[in-house]
Amino acid sequence: MWLQACLNGSRTSTEHAAVPLTPAALADDARRVLAAGAASLHVHSIDNAGVESLAPDFVGATLKAIREACPGVAVGISTAAYIEPDLSRRLTLIDTWTVLPDFVSVNLSEPGIEQVITVLVRKNVGLEAGIWTAADARFLLTLADVPWLRLLLEPWERDSEQANRMVDTIEVVLGDALPQVPRLIHGTDEAVWPLLERAMGSGHVSRIGLEDTLLLPTGEIATDNAALVRAAKALKNPSVS
Repeated sequence: MWLQACLNGSRTSTEHAAVPLTPAALADDARRVLAAGAASLHVHSIDNAGVESLAPDFVGATLKAIREACPGVAVGISTAAYIEPDLSRRLTLIDTWTVLPDFVSVNLSEPGIEQVITVLVRKNVGLEAGIWTAADARFLLTLADVPWLRLLLEPWERDSEQANRMVDTIEVVLGDALPQVPRLIHGTDEAVWPLLERAMGSGHVSRIGLEDTLLLPTGEIATDNAALVRAAKALKNPSVS
């Protein structure tokens, strides 16, 4: 199964000591998760104060460190609005990136996201569509000319039944649209492992990492991101009897 590793997100070291925050720590972690079977990386760049940042210096330092450690790996970052709530400033920061990620995730529910997408398309950065709800899915269908790399079906519901129902609803809206674009299904907290198994059973791709969960399928706390990747790769495909 093709698996993306999401290394940090908004997690802090107080939540888990193995959350990688500096460029060097992210690079070291990248080596380990790739050795464990991850195919690509999703990271959040962190400034010198330990705060998530879209500033070109910190984005560039993060990407350079990971690429030096892991040549050829596809590295993506988040453009989430909470990282830089001021839309004008967020657009300026993204537009001034000189070291570019291979792809970014863009959350379709966020105000001004079409402007963010326009800047990223101009810079030839790959785009993952963050689809949280049916409304996001309907909005996606209006963006006919966007060259999507992946569609992220990522409900925020932490209860696994509710999260699965939201994925059902999103998939009904999407129907057979964009058949050439892979769909990545993932959840957060309690919904992580059930949605990963759903993705595996339906032939979709998924992701795993400390950004999404601190726990292994057994309920034990994972030692690090590589342990989560190994656990995901060890899961039996539910579609195989």
